[in-house]
Amino acid sequence: MKVKTVLLFIIISFSGFHQLVLAQYERPELNYMVSMPDPGGHRFHIALQVKGLNQDTLLFKMPEWMPGYYQLMNYAEDVDNISARYENKDSIPVSQINSNTWKIIIGRNESFMLSYDVTSERSFVAYSFLDTTHAYIVPANNFLYIEGLLNLPVTVTINKNERLQWNRIATGLERITGNHDTFTASDFDILYDSPILIGNLQELSSFRVEGIEHRFIGYKIGSFDHELFIENLSRVVEAAVTIFDDVPYKHYTFITIGPGRGGIEHLNNTTVSFNGNNIRNKQDMIRIMNFLGHEYFHNYNVKRIRPFELGPFDYDNENRTYQLWVSEGLTVYYEYIIVRRAGIADEEVFLNNFERHINTLENNPGRFVQPLSQSSYNTWDEGPFGGQGENKNKTISYYNKGPVVGMLLDFTIRNATQNKKSLDAVMRLLYCKYYKKLQRGFTAAELQQDCESVAGTSLTQIFEYIYTTNELDYDKYLHYAGLKLTKADIPDSQKKAYRYIIDRLEKPDSLQSAILKSWLDE
Repeated sequence: MKVKTVLLFIIISFSGFHQLVLAQYERPELNYMVSMPDPGGHRFHIALQVKGLNQDTLLFKMPEWMPGYYQLMNYAEDVDNISARYENKDSIPVSQINSNTWKIIIGRNESFMLSYDVTSERSFVAYSFLDTTHAYIVPANNFLYIEGLLNLPVTVTINKNERLQWNRIATGLERITGNHDTFTASDFDILYDSPILIGNLQELSSFRVEGIEHRFIGYKIGSFDHELFIENLSRVVEAAVTIFDDVPYKHYTFITIGPGRGGIEHLNNTTVSFNGNNIRNKQDMIRIMNFLGHEYFHNYNVKRIRPFELGPFDYDNENRTYQLWVSEGLTVYYEYIIVRRAGIADEEVFLNNFERHINTLENNPGRFVQPLSQSSYNTWDEGPFGGQGENKNKTISYYNKGPVVGMLLDFTIRNATQNKKSLDAVMRLLYCKYYKKLQRGFTAAELQQDCESVAGTSLTQIFEYIYTTNELDYDKYLHYAGLKLTKADIPDSQKKAYRYIIDRLEKPDSLQSAILKSWLDE
């Protein structure tokens, strides 16, 4: 019996080793090469080298959207001149079977090259762009994937146009050792999460938080106090890290793509429109710190703490969720929190942020029509700031109501726990439980249960504000923090409208005073 067991072990071991060796040699390779022969014509040329695929029918697809920007982008409209050929130069027929899908049939394990052009002439954070001054690559706008093979590793090589003499490449992708212009991603989710900026870029002094390097690099960043800016930005990052007591990346890069609007979050970087020439005073500095703090906080909230529906991604269809009030609304809430904790915004500015959202919400009749959860689900149709035109007064934005509900939820938790816990504890719980331990997103029911477990009490009324159009009871929840809401008519208003102001209670009790102090100063 012992001899048979040993022989069987040897046979199984050899078989496993043989399969391992084969796997090493037969591992598929996907290598993208990006060139810019016609930057003035706003056209990238993409060549995809494919090796070692053990299947004959391949469907190449261009994503319909990019994570972080919840709109169908129709990226495939920018693709043309698509062709394929074997290594021996024989051509392979390519047939387009729908708006974003192309089919080819090959011999198994045959190496081949797929080539195509991408027109990129819209300058916006969610679109690729190319001209003679710089190139911005949104990978979901440039790189086709093979249906069913999103988990394959890929490399991307940037062939810079030597005539342009561009000096730098900024991206969250990992560089291949010894090759400055070639990068790698473990799968397409990582690839599509890592925009690339190329040009004569300017980089400010880097800073370290918990020993991890953070960089700020971009195109046309402008003229401003670089030293003060980086000092403030480092404090904002530190304030966010303190909430979670964990840095989940090896490096982080703020990538600025030039003047414009918008920013999109990623796992270890963010791409933002930015013009430092607009930083003229303290108010401007606070505004830009709020913006960058928002995008940075997303590396925790949405990239790691995420609704169950946001991953794994379906790049063909809308990935709808009712929980963007958490992903975006609570991120708005925390952008103000971390800038305040960083010592950049004073109490007046801090409270004004919430007054602004309350005023927008309370003067919008859409609050009687659309629940907060529905504004999240409908963002694919209505946009992130609600409907326009005929639907303008029938919708709300989770960017406005989300942070307001977040504030009321925070005060409720603080009150219920005698100020021993806050919304911070919920965020840490979600991060540790779903990202680090379970490695998945949370469901709506789980979110409420976890909030209630921290608060130690039912939070049914607060969560009704998310799924219904019930009017917010400001007096009840603001009083927990020794605050109140006053309103006054807006003079000369064309319609009945009010101005809402957050004031302190005249005689708060000890718990109210403690909650307000910790909320403002912790």
